[in-house]
Amino acid sequence: MKLYERVKNDVKTDVTWNRVARIGIQGIRATPSAASNYVVEKVPIVGWLPRYNYRWLLTDFVAGLTLSLMLIPQSLAYAKIATIPVQYGLMSAWSPAVIYTFMGTSKDMSTGPTSLIGLLTSDVVEDLVKEGYAPEAISSAVALMMGILMAAMGFLKLGFLLDFISYPVLTGFISAVAITIGLGQVDNLIGEDNVGDGTAHIIHDVFNNFGTCNGRAAGIGIGSVILLVGLQKAGERWGSKNRFIWFLSITRAFIALLLFTGISYGVNKGRDSDDYLFDVSKVPTTSIHTPKPVDATLLGKAAGRSIAAFLGASIEHIAIARAFGLRNNYVTDASQELCYLGVTNIWNSFFTCMGVGGAMSRTAVNSQCQVKSPLSGIVTSSVIVLALYKWTGALYWVPKATLAAIIITAIWPLIGKPSTYYNFWKTSLADFIAAMIAFWVSLFVSTEIGIACAVGFNIAYVLLRQVFKHVSTISADSRSELAASLDAGRGLPPNIPADTRVFRFEESFFFPNVQRVKRNILDTILTYHQAEYSIRNGAESERNWSVEGEKRVARLRKRANIDTSNLPGIAVVVLDFAKVNYFDTSAVIGLKNFLAELKQYAGTVEVRLVALNEMTRERFERAGWTLLEGDSSVDTSKPTNVRVFRSVGEAVQASRAASEVMEVVVKNDQSSEENTTVSHREKM
Repeated sequence: MKLYERVKNDVKTDVTWNRVARIGIQGIRATPSAASNYVVEKVPIVGWLPRYNYRWLLTDFVAGLTLSLMLIPQSLAYAKIATIPVQYGLMSAWSPAVIYTFMGTSKDMSTGPTSLIGLLTSDVVEDLVKEGYAPEAISSAVALMMGILMAAMGFLKLGFLLDFISYPVLTGFISAVAITIGLGQVDNLIGEDNVGDGTAHIIHDVFNNFGTCNGRAAGIGIGSVILLVGLQKAGERWGSKNRFIWFLSITRAFIALLLFTGISYGVNKGRDSDDYLFDVSKVPTTSIHTPKPVDATLLGKAAGRSIAAFLGASIEHIAIARAFGLRNNYVTDASQELCYLGVTNIWNSFFTCMGVGGAMSRTAVNSQCQVKSPLSGIVTSSVIVLALYKWTGALYWVPKATLAAIIITAIWPLIGKPSTYYNFWKTSLADFIAAMIAFWVSLFVSTEIGIACAVGFNIAYVLLRQVFKHVSTISADSRSELAASLDAGRGLPPNIPADTRVFRFEESFFFPNVQRVKRNILDTILTYHQAEYSIRNGAESERNWSVEGEKRVARLRKRANIDTSNLPGIAVVVLDFAKVNYFDTSAVIGLKNFLAELKQYAGTVEVRLVALNEMTRERFERAGWTLLEGDSSVDTSKPTNVRVFRSVGEAVQASRAASEVMEVVVKNDQSSEENTTVSHREKM
């Protein structure tokens, strides 16, 4: 019965049980309205369409039409990067824009096939096509896996997890991907055969077989590059002043496609397909396929290999959405964007398509067109559907060299500038190393291993940084006059008693660094303060509990160049928690063990805590500690009874007061002994 009462009382008074009950009740009450809001959040058009100004229709129509003229050549080119038939790139582009109209949170975002997704898909295609699967079927499996992962993160509102991939890692990764894409198109640009796979092999084979390139293909390719770059530079220089030049600049890929496809048709029409003057895309007449599910066995094989595509597409898309939201003064929802990506890629996978995501170049053009809402996506999708059913015959004659030129000029801005990496070097060596790992491993090994190694390095660095974080100490023997004056300005007394030492935690105190921080504090005390039993017994050497322990103390003092003949004892240890934002159970247990070891060494010693935040104080109290106000007279000899102060200055002042009281007590004891001795002599 007593056990039942104890359990009942514990459940009734326990903070965790009460919190679980309180949160559970709140959750049940909030479920109906939260569920309703959640559903509405998944379809943002419900919020903005009633406030749509119909005068915006013309602007949205022009923006949608402009994007479609960019998307047609890009979708063909990016399918080529993915090593799937180019018509599947066009089929991948018809649905994303219209779905984004209903689910998107950015007015500027343009989604569809991208160069990054194309390359990451090609890695999976290259692995699995050897097992007899069609390239387009593999790309569908990658799209489905991307969609499942994106939808899971989006609908569970876990978009913030992608923030753990740092900007330097992302920069190195995308730069390597861009270079790999560009190198992979050099053979098509100059019409060269017998070029292998992999960065090293491509560089070797291109130079080794340069004499075998097709001069006519090289002319088409280099001419396409000159046209594309020329129109881009013209737009940058005069586009803001001349609307016609601006339009020519943003539709430069479509213009190049139109011009050189016309040339290709004129010189190759009537020839046998094996006798064309240069390679053409040979896009067959096509239409939107009947939906069909992805093969389950293939999906299982593609699942692990699709993680890099999922990460790359998600991070790129969210970064673009945030950047243009900030530029144009609106807020995007990362988790909702992931929901959209998940739904769209799952949908696309049923139509034998490649994965899709946000594209920086098209989004920038959409913004420049002063688009007013995602409604422009309906226009873009309509034009793509028209192209699928009416224009694929003309796309048959698109030169591969022109597609290669479109790809190379599109990915060039993605390559990080040397100044960017130099800034990483100047700012943080760890960030520079992470960027270099992502860059070089992705470039010469594989994109999946590259990003995994870089993220793994970042995680290891963060944990090790916490483990090896320095704990600063302040005492009477460790401060110069300048440091003392600066500390005085922060409320710390200029004079700290010799038997008092202050330790400042520089970051959070939790499981990765508990043991090291505790060891650092104890080592400092062992180095600069005598043990209580040495003072009591007047021993020159300290009675440590092992020979190795004595040797360790000797090494510490020798390293610090300490004179061991006159070391003070330690009476007060002040722990400053001002910078501790997180404090867990391991830290509570570690601190309790520290107090036990400290008292074993120092005897009667008081530990004082300073600047506890609400969370840290609650952790102590829930662990059974008694936190006493600074002026409390309650016994602190029990390890879990500690005094707390608002500032280090108050804690040290209390230390000085205690020292003065002790000096008075000692003097009184000495006077009493002297008086007793004199009295005894007089009696004799």
